Amino acid sequence: MTIRIQTVAETGSTNDDVMALARKGEAEGFWLRAERQNSGRGRQGRAWDSVSGNLFTSTFVRLGQDDPPPAGLALVASLALIDAVRAFLPDDLRDAVFLKWPNDLLLDGAKLSGILLEREGDAVVVGIGVNLAQHPTGLDRPVTSLAAHAMAPAPDIFLRDLAERFAVWLTRWRTEGMASIRDCWLANAHAIGSALTVHDPASDVLEGIFDGLTDDGALRLRLADGAVRVMHAGDVFLM
Repeated sequence: MTIRIQTVAETGSTNDDVMALARKGEAEGFWLRAERQNSGRGRQGRAWDSVSGNLFTSTFVRLGQDDPPPAGLALVASLALIDAVRAFLPDDLRDAVFLKWPNDLLLDGAKLSGILLEREGDAVVVGIGVNLAQHPTGLDRPVTSLAAHAMAPAPDIFLRDLAERFAVWLTRWRTEGMASIRDCWLANAHAIGSALTVHDPASDVLEGIFDGLTDDGALRLRLADGAVRVMHAGDVFLM
């Protein structure tokens, strides 16, 4: 796969732009980075703040007939992202980075980045935002930036590293299958048995412990009575 990166000064949403290019036949390996987004969004329609010096980027995967289930691409993106973040952290902080289902990366317990996947036909657009230089304040959960812990790289330098790692994990997803990717994700996530609160799409609040992932990457939540709920979407909070 040939990696091609384009940077624009400003756009509404890199996901929207990349989705349009995918419809027109753009090949895999293309990444779009915006220095600023004025309509960036996160999961469930939330706004994603556009703060100078941070990374706002999107790419896409063209699904093939023999590819594993596309839900696994959230795990692929997460693994590429955690590898890239660790590369820019000092050794003593690398163990402080871990993944939280469905697609968050936490540093020292605070959210550092997010991933948004959207599908259009045979293309899955992968949007990634990383707080490199700054992070928003006054949110309902702890948030941090790479600069709060180490010297943050420029967004273009970080993206080049991320794109190369994404290509590696994408190849592994296609050649080794979903089970291998799931196991690698679990090895980089909070421990099985961690106490969780999950807000599901119906606004129900469930409490339980993390019981791993299903074969297709859904969350297994073990409730107090021993029953296991399989969650395909929702907001997850570590207790």
